[in-house]
Amino acid sequence: MALDASLKAESEVIEAGKPRKISLEIKAVAVGEVAKQLQALGVGGIAVFRGFLTHQRNGRGFIAHVTVIEPAAS
Repeated sequence: MALDASLKAESEVIEAGKPRKISLEIKAVAVGEVAKQLQALGVGGIAVFRGFLTHQRNGRGFIAHVTVIEPAAS
């Protein structure tokens, strides 16, 4: 089983002494047991994702391959 998904990260950092909001959304894929975990997390679920980045097959952009899903810290 493979599951296509979209991962979104948001945070605020300090750059040149001023706060800056950061937002990133990237296409992702999970395979096997990790796909089942991702599906169980559901839309809008919050977790820490580990894996690797690679080029998409069409050569346009990147895709994150999720290999580990960890519960987010409270």
